Amino acid sequence: MRTSYLSLLTALAVTLALPAAATAGCYADYKAKQDDPLRLHYGVAQINGACDAAEAKAELSPRLAAEGWTLLNVLSVFGDEGLDQRKDSAGKFHLRF
Repeated sequence: MRTSYLSLLTALAVTLALPAAATAGCYADYKAKQDDPLRLHYGVAQINGACDAAEAKAELSPRLAAEGWTLLNVLSVFGDEGLDQRKDSAGKFHLRF
C-alpha cells in the first residue's frame, strides 16, 4: 500500500512539473544593423519555437526586417536565468523585437 501511494505521489509530482518546464522562457541575444547611415545594435528577444540558434535566426530575421534592421548574427540562446544579466547591455533593444 505504501509503495503504491509513493508511486502515485511521484507520478503526480512529475505531471505537475511538466507544464512548468514547458513554459520556461527562451531568449536569444543578437547583433543587427541598418544601412545609410550605418547603425548597429545589440539586443535580446524572446524565441517562441525551438530554443536553438537556427530557430532564433528564423524568427528574428523577419521581425527585425519589418523595422528596417538586418540580423547579423545570433550570439547565444538561453533561458530565463540569463535574461536579467543582459538587460543593461541591450538597453532599449531588450525584448523589443
